[in-house]
Amino acid sequence: MVSQDFSAPDLGNFRPGGPVALRVRPEEEGWRLDVFLTHHFADYSRVHMRRLITAGGVRVDGKGAKPAYRLHTGQQVELVLPEIPREAPHPEPIPLDILYQDDYLAVVNKPAGMVVHPARGHWSGTLVSALQYHFGGRLSAAGGPTRPGIVHRLDRDTSGAILVAKTDPIHQKLAAQFANRTVEKEYFTLVSGRPERDRDVVVEPIGLHPTQREKMAIRRQGPDVRLAETFYEVLERFDGFAAMRILPRTGRTHQIRVHLAHIGCPVLCDRQYGGRSQITLADLSRNPADTTVLLARQALHARRIGFTHPVTGQRLQVEAPLPSDIQAVLDALRQFRNR
Repeated sequence: MVSQDFSAPDLGNFRPGGPVALRVRPEEEGWRLDVFLTHHFADYSRVHMRRLITAGGVRVDGKGAKPAYRLHTGQQVELVLPEIPREAPHPEPIPLDILYQDDYLAVVNKPAGMVVHPARGHWSGTLVSALQYHFGGRLSAAGGPTRPGIVHRLDRDTSGAILVAKTDPIHQKLAAQFANRTVEKEYFTLVSGRPERDRDVVVEPIGLHPTQREKMAIRRQGPDVRLAETFYEVLERFDGFAAMRILPRTGRTHQIRVHLAHIGCPVLCDRQYGGRSQITLADLSRNPADTTVLLARQALHARRIGFTHPVTGQRLQVEAPLPSDIQAVLDALRQFRNR
């Protein structure tokens, strides 16, 4: 049986069909069994792991357990990994807003609500499926079979500019620019709260949330903790809200959202880190009759991306216009919440 003490959510050397034994680490004390397993094996959904546990496919110190069982440091969790439920992406005639393209690469304006590549629970309607339809086989394969053309990603509910590579050599050169931090990424966001400073840099390490596997958190210790740095500038101030320009200097998962929540100004309508899932006209106008929903996703938009063209050497700046939902909130703030 393969046994390993690790906490990164990665299959590593484990393969479906083989027995696995994991030792519970001190930082995992008190975790639910189903959370523990989906933390370690991110390719499996929590529902999938619950079914495996309920069917008796997981043992804790040699005994069966329930999905909600709370683990203790030093316990051994044994299971046989089932086959990963996945499908290869296939072309779908989904409209694309192409901001720039040539023979080597493209920049696409990803809409909010679209997942970049196939993942559990999202096998269709992805950006990859749209790219497959529009560009056919003219996409890089360097990111793997489920991520053709994808050099970097945006969260599902974040809209804006995303870079796509059409060949493997171009993919590798663009990926190197991301690794060397020479790609400029500028975001626009609306936040709840009043930033104390007009501009500042947030430098706080980020790691996996200790109990909620879908979230990240400010963490000081842990094998997955990484330094994160975010510059922000307040563009406009309103009564209870602000419009901000964001320049992340590192690229950690959920970095902008975690850092802004940390300074008390969460991204507007950020379900995970801000608590509010939508905002209506009534929330801004203070008129109960204005029930129109203006925004029902996080107000975060990748407005501009700057990079060096791998072939021409030219520095390119590609901008994605503000989407209508964020613009509607901004207009309402200017009308009803001007200071």
